[in-house]
Amino acid sequence: MTVTGLLSVTLEVPDLEPGIRFYGDAGLEVSVEGETAFFRCKGQAEAAIVLKGGHGRKRLHHLALRAQELDRLPALVSRAGGAVVPPPEGHSTAGLWVTDPHGMLIHLLDVPAAPALTPNDRPFTINEPGRVGRVRRSAILPASAYPSVQPLRLGHALVFTPDVSASVAFMTEGLGMGLADRAQDVIAFCCARRDSDHHVIAFAKSPGVGFHHASFQVADPDAVGRGGRSLTKKAGKGDWGFGRHTIGSNFFHYIQDPWGSWFEYFSDMDFIDDYALWTPTNYGMEDSLASWGPDVPHDFVHNYEMD
Repeated sequence: MTVTGLLSVTLEVPDLEPGIRFYGDAGLEVSVEGETAFFRCKGQAEAAIVLKGGHGRKRLHHLALRAQELDRLPALVSRAGGAVVPPPEGHSTAGLWVTDPHGMLIHLLDVPAAPALTPNDRPFTINEPGRVGRVRRSAILPASAYPSVQPLRLGHALVFTPDVSASVAFMTEGLGMGLADRAQDVIAFCCARRDSDHHVIAFAKSPGVGFHHASFQVADPDAVGRGGRSLTKKAGKGDWGFGRHTIGSNFFHYIQDPWGSWFEYFSDMDFIDDYALWTPTNYGMEDSLASWGPDVPHDFVHNYEMD
């Protein structure tokens, strides 16, 4: 086993202030050190999103992944078309820094997993035909009873790549992940091989590398809806949701960030306990984005980092 999960996404941006407002409104806790802003889920020690200000434009700097057996990885990375590189100036020297065949920078760290999340006090249950799961209580409280939605953890990130198949090959052969599912050569989803969300890293086809979105788990589908509507009003840009994906099965709401990429709230993701018992599906393009939901925004899969 090598990669076991996603730790963080680091972006270069021109100015920190729009990001501080946006991710703060999204429910993340912020701390700022000089020209770097760190955004954490409540109760978690490590940042999920890192913004480095003072750059000419927004750009993906690197992904940080939790991994084991780092001593095995240099040879695997090299054979898969990547390279081991020195730590970038000003960044941690711990772990292993590598690039994939397209130059995307990845920081691999052997660190403990975050503590398991506490189950909901009010589990999300439904009354369906022939099976009643909720008796003698209302599913929904008065609107004033709900606090602002706060993300519980970073679940996955989707990045752009010029060659989806080559990126998947690198993640599976070089970093020991598994291909969960794909839609032709346009989008693909990679998971860890044990006890993994359906996807940890996903790839969408584009002329070059770039950041598409980071996805954060919230308590239940209602929190996806509440959080999505609230952040959409505050951000004042595009959104896509409420809806449900075919690939991964999760409920979603995406909100466009200040630089044209996206933030996703999600709930109810498929789970792969043992990749050896999973069979990937190659879906048609009609199932590549959603089972149901609003019309897809015209720029939802536009890589603004290539403009």
